[in-house]
Amino acid sequence: MSVDNEELIKDTFGRGFDAALGLELTDVTADLVAGTVDMSAKHHQPFGIVHGGVYCALAEGTASIGGFTWLQASGIGGTAVGVNNNTDFLRSISTGTVAVEATPVHRGRRQQLWRVSMTDADGRLVATSQVRLQNIALPEGVEPPVPAAGA
Repeated sequence: MSVDNEELIKDTFGRGFDAALGLELTDVTADLVAGTVDMSAKHHQPFGIVHGGVYCALAEGTASIGGFTWLQASGIGGTAVGVNNNTDFLRSISTGTVAVEATPVHRGRRQQLWRVSMTDADGRLVATSQVRLQNIALPEGVEPPVPAAGA
C-alpha cells in the first residue's frame, strides 16, 4: 500500500460506524478493499456469537469504499451507496480476528456489484455477501479525497 493510500485510509475511511465495529482497513484500491476486525462481546447477539448484522455492515462498508474508490479512479466521480445487501452466515464465532475482502463483480455508470468474503483466523469462510451499489453524485459541498495513483 502506498503512503498516499495509508493517508487516505486514515483520514477518510474507517470512521463512523466502521470505526464503531472496529474495522481496520489494510488495503484500499479500485479493485480490492481489505481489512480486519477483532470480534469480541461487543459484536455479540444475546446468545454469545457474532451478530449477523455485523457481517452485513462490514460487507456494505467495504463494498462502498471500493465502489467510491473505483468511481474516483475511473473519472466517473461521485460516490456509491448500498441498495441491496445479501449476506449468508456460514460459521458462527464468538471471538477472534475476521479478515474482510471486497472485490468487484460488475462496475457500470449507474450501479456496481461487489462480492465480500469474511474469514476467520484459520482461513475458514464465516460469511459471504453480495452488495449492489448505486452510483450517485456527492452531496453538495463535499469534495472527494483523491486516491493515490494506481489505486
